[in-house]
Amino acid sequence: MLAAVLGLLYLVSGRAVRSQDATGSRFVCNAIPPGAEPGCPYDPTGNRVQSSSPVEDELRITIIQLRETILQQKETIVSQQGTIKELNSKLVRCEAAADESPQGKSRSQGSRRKEYGKNTMGDLPRDPGDTIDQLGKTMQSLKGRLENLESLRLPSTNVSAGVVSALSPLPQELRELLRQRLGALESQLLRKVAELEQEKSQLYNETAAHRHRTESALNSLLERITELEKSNNAFKSPEDFKVSLSLRTNYLYGRIKKSLPEMYAFTVCMWLKSSASPGIGTPFSYGVPGQANEIVLIEWGNNPIELLVNDKVAQLPLSVSDGRWHHICITWTTRDGFWEAYQDGERLGTGDNLAPWHPIKPGGVIILGQEQDIVGGRFDATQAFVGELSQFNMWDRVLRPVDIVGLANCSAYMPGNVVPWIDVNVEVFGGASKAALEICEDRAFDS
Repeated sequence: MLAAVLGLLYLVSGRAVRSQDATGSRFVCNAIPPGAEPGCPYDPTGNRVQSSSPVEDELRITIIQLRETILQQKETIVSQQGTIKELNSKLVRCEAAADESPQGKSRSQGSRRKEYGKNTMGDLPRDPGDTIDQLGKTMQSLKGRLENLESLRLPSTNVSAGVVSALSPLPQELRELLRQRLGALESQLLRKVAELEQEKSQLYNETAAHRHRTESALNSLLERITELEKSNNAFKSPEDFKVSLSLRTNYLYGRIKKSLPEMYAFTVCMWLKSSASPGIGTPFSYGVPGQANEIVLIEWGNNPIELLVNDKVAQLPLSVSDGRWHHICITWTTRDGFWEAYQDGERLGTGDNLAPWHPIKPGGVIILGQEQDIVGGRFDATQAFVGELSQFNMWDRVLRPVDIVGLANCSAYMPGNVVPWIDVNVEVFGGASKAALEICEDRAFDS
């Protein structure tokens, strides 16, 4: 633009020289004040002389317009340079943030940075047309870089606040996709937490059950140890003892600590030795509230041995009053009231219709050596047992004959599942005593 102005001035000056040469005029050189327009004539005193030539006026107007155009373009260029600098700084931040994305994206962005890495703020061309073209290309390049960055932008929580402000908001589709993905992850997390809680609860329940079983086993062992510690040290084992009832009185007796459950059958076995007459008395009795004679085994006076169930009587063909050890077993079932009587392993009698369909009531008292007129008391001396008892066991079922034979010949040991013969389960009163006894050895010696 400056070159065009100088060329125009040169043409004007040349035209003036040619005009003066044609008329034979001469040039007069006048001083021009500083900052004054060179195309305007001045007098020797420095005052501007108004030209009346139309050509000169037209040229002067053109020069003024060109000058104003140059100033405006300079201002526009300065403003655009500031805008370009600001855009460049934002692009640098955006591209730096894009470096944190996955490597595949980083490589593509790196190639783009190489492509756009040229200095867009280089020296501007001197020609105003070229300057405008260069500014347009620069703006287009910046716009393309922004679009590329926006298309490569990934949702990330690691982007700083400055970078987020430099980028446009996420599209609606991406926001919805991100929301759905976060919802799915939250659902998976909650489901996993619920599964862990359930597993924890199951593990706690299993641990509690295992602890309960362990504690029950330990308590059983402690009870057994306590029973063994309380046992008479003279006994080789808790079951190797006898109860001696030497007088026919109403105050000598033994008592079983355990009671009976409700039963629909039973087997009672014992070893006994007696030479009393008439009748050996009552080896045992079981009374419950409302029925003192729920189960009774008695030989009274000259009568045979009798079995009472619910105060109903059956006579048994047993004979044990010879002063020797005898093993006797009695079985009964509520079905038709069927009963069996064994002596020394041999079945000597059976019968039925003994309190049929009557269940044995629970919660009563078992007394050794006395017949009860009320539960646990009011004994009659004439019905007392005189002799020795051992291995009194009860089961809530009918034993097989082979089991009874094994007990009688000492070839099997099978304690009762309802009442076992154990030292700690037997109490003695009124002068009755407990003594060590190995029944099989003593029986062999007695024979």
